[in-house]
Amino acid sequence: MSVTTTSNVSELIVQQISGKSFSNFEQKRKEALKSLAALGLPAAKNEEYKFTPITRILEKNFSFTSAKPAGIVDENVLLKGDFRRLVFVNGVLSEKLSDLTPANGLTIAPLAAANDKVENKFGSLLNHEVNAFAAWNTAAWEAGVYIAVEAGKVIEQPIVIQHVIDSSAGEVVSVVRNLIHVAKSAEVTIIETFHSTGSNPDFLNLATETFVEENAGLNYYSLQNNKGNHYLHNQHEIHQEKSSRVSSYTFSLDGKLIRNNLHLALDGENIESHMYGLYLIAGETLADNHTVADHRKAHSFSNELYKGIVDGNAKGVFNGKIYVRPNAQKTNAFQANRNILLSDRATVNTKPQLEIWADDVKCSHGCTSGQLDEEALFYLQARGISKDKAKAMMLYAFAGEVLDNIRNDYMKTLVEEMVAKRLNQD
Repeated sequence: MSVTTTSNVSELIVQQISGKSFSNFEQKRKEALKSLAALGLPAAKNEEYKFTPITRILEKNFSFTSAKPAGIVDENVLLKGDFRRLVFVNGVLSEKLSDLTPANGLTIAPLAAANDKVENKFGSLLNHEVNAFAAWNTAAWEAGVYIAVEAGKVIEQPIVIQHVIDSSAGEVVSVVRNLIHVAKSAEVTIIETFHSTGSNPDFLNLATETFVEENAGLNYYSLQNNKGNHYLHNQHEIHQEKSSRVSSYTFSLDGKLIRNNLHLALDGENIESHMYGLYLIAGETLADNHTVADHRKAHSFSNELYKGIVDGNAKGVFNGKIYVRPNAQKTNAFQANRNILLSDRATVNTKPQLEIWADDVKCSHGCTSGQLDEEALFYLQARGISKDKAKAMMLYAFAGEVLDNIRNDYMKTLVEEMVAKRLNQD
């Protein structure tokens, strides 16, 4: 379907952006557009995209010339529960389907309407000078939300952000930008989900900047279960201050290509950070997780656990970096990536990395890839359990180490049911 080539896909995107007019963050958009023109999208030899040739994939599947269809929403796909819901349809915030009502201690507004409140924060975490997808997002975002929790406020009701894509009328390319601010001693839970319909390809360039102030807490869930011809580039930059707490959960269950860039800056003492991930993929899915835990100050703790179950022709990629800066003495940092391959065609490329410039730290990392334990499988079968049932039980137990850490009851039930269904486990 593609009419693009390796040499001009970036030029097409730049031309497309140049032809639009934006009334907000104009100067930053212009600077980002210059960066995009200079950088171009990552080439095949780019180390960060070595196993995920995303530019070539975009060239093959998208023309970048057709107008984006408006999209239709089947409200049955929208999550229902005791939470505040925000819905994007083909990259546009639907105020009809979203709850933007002001609440005590909580502000939710379209990002474009929040210029004066976020001018000093917008774009300060995403570096568009070296990151082409950040440059594309900063220059071209069409919609987004600003979520702010006031100091000392605990928001009991989770906030759900749903991205709904309808590509039944043609290809869809969307660019969405969100900004989240959790003030001092505040607490909030945010859940992000993705749903697509239609047979045409769709691509979402999503970027989120999150600021978590002193002694504040954030639980952030990303549930990626987009069936069909769906491509996602998801970048989340989180900046933590003294004594803050962040737990991030990433579940990649379906989609054609998923690229997650999750970067945490631990910029204060006594910070606690957790990153949990599960990619349960099959068919032709490619799921790529790149993470960074950047320890900048002393006495902080980070813990990372990503697990993969890969079947069919699917491909998993994990690249986790831990940085410990010279001022970050007494750091505790742990990272683990474990994978099970269920077919001879499934592949996983994993690369844990440590870069330490301090001498009084406790840091460890490791990765494993292999098949199910045949002896354990035989043990279960010897006790009257069918092979398929035994296999499902073992895989669910493997995933359970991640699932057990989910704190939100609604999300825990939802994800456990999805994983159990995929594994044919009651």
